[in-house]
Amino acid sequence: MTSVLRYAAFTLDPAGGNPAGVVLDARGLDDDTMQAIAADVGYSETAFLTEEATDVQPVRYFSPKAEVPFCGHATVATAVAIAERNGPGEIVFSTAAGLVPVMVDDDLRATLTSVEPHVEEAGDIQDVLKLLGWSAEELNPELPPRIAYAGARHLVLSTATRQRLADLEYDFDGLTAYMLERDLTTLQLVWRESPTVFHVRDPFPVGGVVEDPATGAAAAAFGAYLRELGLAQPAITLHQGDDLGRPSLITVELRPDDSRVRVSGNAVPITAPA
Repeated sequence: MTSVLRYAAFTLDPAGGNPAGVVLDARGLDDDTMQAIAADVGYSETAFLTEEATDVQPVRYFSPKAEVPFCGHATVATAVAIAERNGPGEIVFSTAAGLVPVMVDDDLRATLTSVEPHVEEAGDIQDVLKLLGWSAEELNPELPPRIAYAGARHLVLSTATRQRLADLEYDFDGLTAYMLERDLTTLQLVWRESPTVFHVRDPFPVGGVVEDPATGAAAAAFGAYLRELGLAQPAITLHQGDDLGRPSLITVELRPDDSRVRVSGNAVPITAPA
């Protein structure tokens, strides 16, 4: 029987953060089996280590509905799970998006370094605004829509008010179709509290999940987005999951000498399925 560990990522509280499944030994499991395990676990992603540990550790990620190229919170959870057994240090994961180094410190706080990010124009967003029940007038013109990538593609939309972000209700099937057509993993919905503090929400219908409580891949993409707009800060704090009752805290680091984005957070075991 396959052993599935459960961790909450980007939190120190098992009742907070984003739950992730972790299978430390997925050798011999085929795609259908991994997909079935992820569906049974029911979290937004479950990570599978598919080969015996070497200097580079292959990993695959499955949502309840499909495989995804990269998942930040499951990467953090997996790195912490390994560090709890082998001690702190660096782990390099080989993902479908590329190599992702993760450093776990003595406090079991993990920092992943994204693949090379990029940002592109979003094009016409009237359809997605309609699916969200938003209007163009409710957006923040200082943070224009973009598609940002740091291992997976995310459409960034910024609201002018915290209340608009809190009142999230959308057409699940319609948004699923919209995102699949554009190869989007989540929407990164944002409200700016200050130049270094943002509140975010991430609908994830393509994974069979209404919303992620913490999204490390989108956090990395958002860091690239801010740099592209000339709004980079050395450290940026993202609050996510508050509106779901699963508060998460994500730190994004942007270094002037490296275009890649670093995303940091804690992860703690969940003793029973959440």
